[in-house]
Amino acid sequence: MGQGSGRQERSKNQDLATSDTMQAEENVQSDNGETRETKTRDERLRLVFGMADLKNKAIGLYNIGQTCCLNSLLQVFLMNTHFTGILRRITVPPSASQKSRSVPYQMLLLLEKMQSGKQKAVCPKALAYCLSLHRVKCKQLCFTPTSLCDLYTIWVQEYMVCQECSFETKRNSNMITLPLSMLDSSCHLLKTLEECLQCFFCPEELTGQNMCFCEHCGKKTPFTQSMKLAHLPQTVILHLKRFCFRKSASTHKLCHYLSFPQDLDFNAVLTEEQCQTDASEKASWQYELFAVVAHSGSADCGHYCAYIRSITECKWYCFDDSEVCQVRSNIHNSFVAFWTPPDFFHSEC
Repeated sequence: MGQGSGRQERSKNQDLATSDTMQAEENVQSDNGETRETKTRDERLRLVFGMADLKNKAIGLYNIGQTCCLNSLLQVFLMNTHFTGILRRITVPPSASQKSRSVPYQMLLLLEKMQSGKQKAVCPKALAYCLSLHRVKCKQLCFTPTSLCDLYTIWVQEYMVCQECSFETKRNSNMITLPLSMLDSSCHLLKTLEECLQCFFCPEELTGQNMCFCEHCGKKTPFTQSMKLAHLPQTVILHLKRFCFRKSASTHKLCHYLSFPQDLDFNAVLTEEQCQTDASEKASWQYELFAVVAHSGSADCGHYCAYIRSITECKWYCFDDSEVCQVRSNIHNSFVAFWTPPDFFHSEC
């Protein structure tokens, strides 16, 4: 699975001022008559853009109008050194119009602004405008380049078995997040993250109105639907489905506390029947909690903020739009959780 260490060498020029960055960008665009020894466009840009690191002071993001969810996710992604390492290697768009429409490039500019700026918070207006042009939703914002998508892609095998003739079909599918229900099949509240994971991979009986057409039987029959985990990425995103529909079709939020472990071993949580992979793949299925996006309020009106564990200090920080402060790791109202391999954090932490 290629889960390498999150520790990367920091650029010597990470503290360049914004004016220096713009000058470097102009130099990148004018490649006339340069010697072979001159660094390529991407290599020179890499010298300019640093990676997220709280040793350079945490920078907030201004809320420019209902952008708390966007701000929270941006802070999590830009604090992930695996993510920023890929982001810094993207191909720079050649024209100004292409730059303004490139989501990865605008994220790169925002990252540099956060690293070089001296202010308490920066404005994500250019990136927000770029996202609106492409009608990109928050959960899709960082997965335009394939390399970024691969960092978060989970692979599963889906099985469908006819209960009358035992005819079986299977297919491979992928997802960016594991959408975990907080209710079991009997609508009872699940109280731990492990219970939610086990419930997600439990077989489901499709009967009554949910019956499927069986090609062998030539009619609709009861089916058993199940999924087996095949591959976990460098960073695993778990989405807790706190919003659900009542019989009246209105949206309701499940606000009960759900326990989060600091360390998560998928081998210990899932059974052999719920996994479809070899031993070498499963050996890397151990993760540590890196970040949580939490939601406060009701289903109709609320607010998002991010709790992120610093890789350099191993302390937890709350990113609440423009405000950033250190907090304890006991997170309530968890909504989306991000998990990384143990070597993502320094060994002494």
